[in-house]
Amino acid sequence: MTALVAGALAGVLVFAAHMMTTSPLILAAEVYETTPAPSHGSTAAASDITANAKAALESWERGAYTLLADILTSIGFAFVLVGAIALSGREVDWRRGLIWGLCGFAAVSVAPALGLAPELPGMQAADLQNRQVWWLGTAATTAGGLALIFLDKRPVLKVLGAVLIVLPHVIGAPVGHELRSGAVPAELAAEFAVATLVVSGLFWLLLGGLTGHFYRRFESA
Repeated sequence: MTALVAGALAGVLVFAAHMMTTSPLILAAEVYETTPAPSHGSTAAASDITANAKAALESWERGAYTLLADILTSIGFAFVLVGAIALSGREVDWRRGLIWGLCGFAAVSVAPALGLAPELPGMQAADLQNRQVWWLGTAATTAGGLALIFLDKRPVLKVLGAVLIVLPHVIGAPVGHELRSGAVPAELAAEFAVATLVVSGLFWLLLGGLTGHFYRRFESA
């Protein structure tokens, strides 16, 4: 219940944040991917009406799928967070939940972004599979390292935790043959990377606080 309720609430709220920040930037980047063919003659007006109707439908569908994806992703992360809290055996409330959320933000967003910045459509990047493997490895080792540092009192394991956090960055993130952003302007790419991290930080704070609140409430019920 904690994961479902906290995840659903955080998912709806982060959806609103996405629609106000990152979604407009994605739409702006997609302009650089396609160039519409010019309209001529008497069919121009009809073509414009059809294009506008199609754009409105696609916008509605995009919003619906974004909402669904945000809610499902949020619930999934909430289950991971609740499982970690339960395994730790530590008491939690909304304040301690914020700390758990910050750790999730560090593991899932900040650490991977140090090697692989969030990317817009049309940007050139390294092979997708290599990026996914590095991202998953970085998130896992960072989460494990933070757990050893904060949940274990033995100095040796704290040092091991620090090594785990640094290890993926010593290995290095995969890169493409050419470090270029494609047709997307560098300013737009930088704005998107910053906006993505800000929204992600907000999401994890919300998820952590809500998870801590409902975990304590349902546990004591």
